[in-house]
Amino acid sequence: MGTDHIGLLKRRALLSASAGAALLGVVRPGPARANQSHRIVAAPGQASLTGPRRRATDVWAYGGSVPGPTLHLRQGEPASIVVENRLDDDTTVHWHGIRLPIGMDGVPGISQPPIRPGESFVYEFTPPDAGTFWYHPHANALQQLGRGLAGALIVEERSPVAVDRELLWTIMDWRLKSDGQIAAGFGNRMEAAMAGRIGNTVTINGVVPPDERVRAGERVRLRLLNAALARIMALRFEGHRPVVVAVDGQPCDPHEPKDGRLLLGPAMRIDIVLDMQGDPGRRYRVVDDYDEDLEYSLVHLAYDAAAPVRPHPLEAPIRLPRNPLPEPDLGAAERRELVLQGGMMGGGGMMGMGRAAWAINGASMTGDGHAGMPPLTTLMLGRSYVLGLRNDTAWPHPIHLHGHSFRVLSRNGVPVPFNQWADTVFVEPRQTVDVAFVADNPGDWMVHCHVTDHQTAGLMAVLRVGKGGKG
Repeated sequence: MGTDHIGLLKRRALLSASAGAALLGVVRPGPARANQSHRIVAAPGQASLTGPRRRATDVWAYGGSVPGPTLHLRQGEPASIVVENRLDDDTTVHWHGIRLPIGMDGVPGISQPPIRPGESFVYEFTPPDAGTFWYHPHANALQQLGRGLAGALIVEERSPVAVDRELLWTIMDWRLKSDGQIAAGFGNRMEAAMAGRIGNTVTINGVVPPDERVRAGERVRLRLLNAALARIMALRFEGHRPVVVAVDGQPCDPHEPKDGRLLLGPAMRIDIVLDMQGDPGRRYRVVDDYDEDLEYSLVHLAYDAAAPVRPHPLEAPIRLPRNPLPEPDLGAAERRELVLQGGMMGGGGMMGMGRAAWAINGASMTGDGHAGMPPLTTLMLGRSYVLGLRNDTAWPHPIHLHGHSFRVLSRNGVPVPFNQWADTVFVEPRQTVDVAFVADNPGDWMVHCHVTDHQTAGLMAVLRVGKGGKG
């Protein structure tokens, strides 16, 4: 079989060979699978990352598996998730991309006390948006995420698109020693000031991926999640034409990516629709060529030898229903500049300043943050803002904003097409990206780079949203 699809659809379509009956077997995955109450235990465990014939790797896991169990919720319905900490380390859980109350955001000292060893915390929120999200620690994040604490969270659309199957690829990378165990050295200062901790082993859904078995003629919705600490990926599906239908869980205008490459920085998600138009019996590479000198095959799409399940691609629409995001008023929006500074070769002079290697507007927040951290800026509740994210460093940064999703407006002044919203935006070196949002969620919200070494070494700040904000 192919990749271990944790928590994915098992249903098969009753497909007809005739074009007239092509839609009879199409699966419309619905919210009946969702469960609004969950319990997750964070604890040491083991995982067969490199295959059953090799020694299992000691990991930290949610629910005994890496990645953790895929949680399915229903849009607009209250959810309750109990997190029990059986680690010898304080922890929290951040529900990445979910627009929820500040007390449920999972940042220790900022939005909640840490969950001490042996204690539990109940997260309660109502997800307003359908889409592909995920969960991970925001306490000792570099080591906890790097040892395996991550999982996908899918909020089901009320009216999903017609596909034959859904797949989820939760992609992680690991730095393993020759004996298959996780290498020490988290928080290396040199790495923190450069590209971060990049592993030597890449897994999909917790295993070094075997072939992904597919059938000619089927339509697949593939949810891609980059849960790595620092690895940036650009995925190319050889012989196929993926169509992007959502970014960071938020629907966009369906479109083929530029040059066929899907850029996924850490924490970013992309939903694609793939019509399997390859030849029966053939294998096609899925390649990561973000670094062209280090190109590698992530996985192969392996076609069954059987005849295609339908003679032509489906003609059913693939546009996802829009989420209830507030539209920013660009004419009245106020502008805030966030300048990303520091790092090796960045000219920022940050390397001699204790733990800090990075800064935003000259200020550094290291580690997990702490109670009483002054906000970088204060935003008035209900007002529209444009954030100009200017990268004055030599390294790329996927910048994540908690508690909100934003419209991606432009890159270096060039408009971004296809009506794209996100919660994590990729900012290239020497690039300025403008994003816009309505500050409609009160609280102290983190904004930070999701290359986790960068985050913990200073590239993190607090944006305060409140009624008394200075416009």
